[in-house]
Amino acid sequence: MIESLKLYNLLLVACGGALGGIGRLAMTNLFSYLLGIRFPWGTLIVNLTGAFIAGWLAAWIGIPMHIDFSSYWLAFIVGLLGGYTTVSSFSLQTLTLWQSGEPWRAVIYLSATLQLGLIVVAIGWWIGGLMA
Repeated sequence: MIESLKLYNLLLVACGGALGGIGRLAMTNLFSYLLGIRFPWGTLIVNLTGAFIAGWLAAWIGIPMHIDFSSYWLAFIVGLLGGYTTVSSFSLQTLTLWQSGEPWRAVIYLSATLQLGLIVVAIGWWIGGLMA
């Protein structure tokens, strides 16, 4: 029973991560096409929408206070949003902007991601709280 529950949890995370990764690729490509590649708009939009959804879901379904995560938490927060949002791309794109002689774009990107990320996760939390 415990082994099948562990496998079920792994499958929830894997399926969510696969869907999140596909969503990230689609969104990044769409916004790179629409807005150009001189600034990493796609990754910024992905991370901001992911932060909003994380805040909303955390307020709506709750944050687990122990290691026994719910199926919703594993599928949506760990899997889907873990595959959708990306710190590695954000970090690499910031470094690339800096090293390519555009430090002001790097600072704007860094600031926008961090500040707007906190704002949208709080808005998502607020909306999720209204719905709970």
